[in-house]
Amino acid sequence: MTMRRQMSYRFEDQDASPMALRMNRRFSRVESGADLKDYFDRGDIASRENRWNFEVAWEVANKVGGIYTVIRSKAYVSTEEMGEQLCMMGPYKEQCARTEMEEMEFPRGNPLLDAVNALRSRGYKVHTGRWLVDGNPQLILFDIGSAAWKLDQFKLEMWEKCNIGVPHLDIETNDAIILGFMIAEFLEEFRNFAIAYSQNNELSAPRIVAHFHEWQAGVGLIVLRTRLVEIATVFTTHATLLGRYLCAGNTDFYNNLDKFAVDEEAGKRQIYHRYCLERGATHLAHVFTTVSEITGYEAEHLLKRKPDIITPNGLNVKKFSAIHEFQNLHAVAKEKINEFVRGHFYGHIDFDLDKTLYFFIAGRYEFGNKGADIFIESLARLNAMLKHEKPDTTVVAFLIFPTKTNNFNVDSLRGHAVIKQLRDTINNVQQAVGKRMFDTCLKGHIPGPDELLQKDDLVKIKRCMFAMQRDSMPPVTTHNVADDWNDPVLSSIRRCQLFNSVHDRVKMVFHPEFLTSTNPLFGIDYEEFVRGCHLGVFPSYYEPWGYTPAECTVMGIPSVTTNLSGFGCFMQEHISDPKSYGIYIVDRRYIGLENSVQQLTNFMMEFSRLNRRQRIIQRNRTERLSDLLDWRTLGIYYRQARVKALQAVYPDYVDETTLYGSRNNLIFSRPHSEPPSPSSSRHTTPAPSVHGSDEEDSVDDETELKELGMK
Repeated sequence: MTMRRQMSYRFEDQDASPMALRMNRRFSRVESGADLKDYFDRGDIASRENRWNFEVAWEVANKVGGIYTVIRSKAYVSTEEMGEQLCMMGPYKEQCARTEMEEMEFPRGNPLLDAVNALRSRGYKVHTGRWLVDGNPQLILFDIGSAAWKLDQFKLEMWEKCNIGVPHLDIETNDAIILGFMIAEFLEEFRNFAIAYSQNNELSAPRIVAHFHEWQAGVGLIVLRTRLVEIATVFTTHATLLGRYLCAGNTDFYNNLDKFAVDEEAGKRQIYHRYCLERGATHLAHVFTTVSEITGYEAEHLLKRKPDIITPNGLNVKKFSAIHEFQNLHAVAKEKINEFVRGHFYGHIDFDLDKTLYFFIAGRYEFGNKGADIFIESLARLNAMLKHEKPDTTVVAFLIFPTKTNNFNVDSLRGHAVIKQLRDTINNVQQAVGKRMFDTCLKGHIPGPDELLQKDDLVKIKRCMFAMQRDSMPPVTTHNVADDWNDPVLSSIRRCQLFNSVHDRVKMVFHPEFLTSTNPLFGIDYEEFVRGCHLGVFPSYYEPWGYTPAECTVMGIPSVTTNLSGFGCFMQEHISDPKSYGIYIVDRRYIGLENSVQQLTNFMMEFSRLNRRQRIIQRNRTERLSDLLDWRTLGIYYRQARVKALQAVYPDYVDETTLYGSRNNLIFSRPHSEPPSPSSSRHTTPAPSVHGSDEEDSVDDETELKELGMK
């Protein structure tokens, strides 16, 4: 089997496990009773306090990976809180900046402009303007090439002060060194100009905090601290560098976290210098944060520092005024997926699309880390269970992992062409039949079947139907995958014999490309695709946060996650019964691999048993969790991290956010309509329909209406 290793359960009783008890209280999470929206004043208070916030990341206005989503989605609430006192900084990448940035200069007299001009006088190219995203935050992007001539000087300082040497051929680290020194020099100049500006205008002394994301930006933090610049610093790691490398190498990661010789492991993978930069930034920062409890546990062992605060990732949630609106969007998007299925499975549409469920997994092509191995294995078992228990239900499983391909699968393209031809033919025949019926009725008599459907029409329809016949089974992939015999997804599909045969109740579609609206097969973007699916399945082994299940949640789509993902841990902490809200959490930490596969299979089978009405109720519940993942709710933790850093550098600084107590309003209790003792066939799922109806309009039980927030 190609499935990877998994942590074995070391204790007889999970609830009594010492590790489980320690993990709940291992880190100091600063709690709050306030939301960030309580501080939305467009920087009015920050301006009066002369408080400045700089956010530094490699992916500011530079789309590379997941951190881009974090920074971009948080930009709106950050500017609502800090206004013009906020500035984001990163590298200038012309290809991205051309569409992401509107270049403009800061106003005259602004210390930001003075600091930018000081760097330009040194020969550095610095671009200023606004980011073209919600909130339009101020941007400063540094052209790394303009300071490359000082690389050796920067490296020498790094060696003399930190004993960190960087190989000459590591281009990515060289760029991080240049960017870090440019940002540190800018912040040092800005502090000097801000002090002079404050003295000239009789303002209080400036209080400056710089927030650095990931090791590439962390170089700037190291330089600031070693040069003794009086600026408060926050460092956030979204995933430890060594953790990613260890998990990619099929290591029994979580069982051995406390046993790894971190220096040796980093050296083996030729990333020791990067690891030193990350660890240096971690220990030099006034406040260190991670995005989840599980990543904090990882950082404690690999970076040797516990996080001071956990700062979960959020999303910009746009609420609908009426509860049925996102349900309508689901129906519209599902019909577009139906259209793809008709084309892909042409000649073998032996299943009812109204009784077909769409499951999907998506993300970076990390076969084991993303849990694709146990997903495919569980689908094979689900296939056997559906054949026995619900033979009229079909599951179409989409696996969306971008990888190298040669081109589209010819059979997939042909299927969509054949379906289009059939639809066009039927439409033409319908128009002709309608015209004949109208003309015949005008003459005063009712037309017979032979008068309506003529022989030519039947011939056209038969030709299209014969063109739909094929002897081969529908393909499991939409593209010709390069080196398909060694591809892990296709190898697992072959091993599990999920070949889309007529007897299979689980159909497989591997789409090795990102979804866009210009895709000739789907014709929809990723967000619309997610809305059209019924269940997202993300049984990850290594997932510091997990934006994919979070995106499902805010769109009202139930999802499967694990207790090894930051998102799963977060939901377990804040929801008393996650399954009732459509969040299925697979245990990949405390039980063996076989038990995890069986648990995932049972979750998917439970979901397959739900009727349409129950799925509607569950989607309503899931969508209600979106407030929990909104940056207006979660952004408060970033504010508290900045406050804690400011208090470390400026002891006289006091902020009211530190005065609040526990955040009780973030706990979601069991839904009112959830049965106290679940029925045998529907474990902790919405209560069965009183009338047995599957119609959306039949959600009329008084308790369910109360649950849905409807009068």
